[in-house]
Amino acid sequence: MQVRALTIPGAWEFTPVQHGDDRGLFLESFKQDVLSDLIGHEFHVAQTNTSVSGTGVLRGVHYADVPPGQAKYVTCTAGAVIDVVVDLRVGSPTFGEHDIVLLGDLDRKAVYLSEGLGHAFCALADFSTVTYLCSTGYNPGAEHGISPLDPALGIEWPTVDRGGAPLEFILSDKDRDAPTLAGAKAAGALPSWT
Repeated sequence: MQVRALTIPGAWEFTPVQHGDDRGLFLESFKQDVLSDLIGHEFHVAQTNTSVSGTGVLRGVHYADVPPGQAKYVTCTAGAVIDVVVDLRVGSPTFGEHDIVLLGDLDRKAVYLSEGLGHAFCALADFSTVTYLCSTGYNPGAEHGISPLDPALGIEWPTVDRGGAPLEFILSDKDRDAPTLAGAKAAGALPSWT
């Protein structure tokens, strides 16, 4: 498994080695020891979530209150998504910045994001299936969002799908109505770097 640190502290990209033959292929999509060595502690999986999205579905930017926060190990097992990690930790040297990784069923990469980081993705194909290993369970009172279309974030979302057709975004009401980064910061709703 190849590991690459993203530009946001506390986030990494994982590219597994794929072993193929006439039956198909095999890969190790998650290795506890590799991740634990990077983050300095064991990654406890409390819940696994799966979402299936149509082309143009835009989810996020989602994050959880810290503490305890919610770290995630994210893969796309079918289709393809543009996956985005956003630093929402007030006081971080990369606050408000983001990093982008293409996740999909070809290279089968994964992304890990630490507690306090925001997560979003845009599906590039119908039935894009994203699976998240989460360090804590769902807690609706501690879950929040930032508008993925906030110009201050500077995220360059794709304009075409995996087949090259124009992309039209589909957002939930919650994501469409989410505050901007500046609004969430002014309201004291963001996690702290410390």
